[in-house]
Amino acid sequence: MQIGDKTGSTRELLLVAAAALIDAQGRVLITQRPAHKALGGLWEFPGGKVEPGEAPEAALVRELKEELDLNLEPDSLDPFAFASHAYPDFHLLMPLYIAQRWAGEPKLNPDAVAALAWVRARELRDYEMPPADVGLVQRLIEREAA
Repeated sequence: MQIGDKTGSTRELLLVAAAALIDAQGRVLITQRPAHKALGGLWEFPGGKVEPGEAPEAALVRELKEELDLNLEPDSLDPFAFASHAYPDFHLLMPLYIAQRWAGEPKLNPDAVAALAWVRARELRDYEMPPADVGLVQRLIEREAA
């Protein structure tokens, strides 16, 4: 799908679903993008592209299995916030879900994830993240403080 911006130019709309996986200690899982990918080396909330005809929750369940070998049920994903960010080549729309229940321990798929870290929400600012993810950090910090 193409969308227009204020200048009248159009760019592709990319729908990506992401998760803030929160463990029993209240820490959030973030993953580092492999160096060979776009935005390589940056930290992000795990997730991925929603395929045509796929629900965001289904995409997230699929991506978390592929990238981290985690098993989640779609009803364990609670919609939390979303990011809308214009990158030079596309416009990203990213719903962020919170999940506190899953099966398995995160295992790296080196093609998709270079590293992972469990961090407190207030520590997320210490990690360099893509612009779309940065906008969600404050919401998670506010949630942790509540």
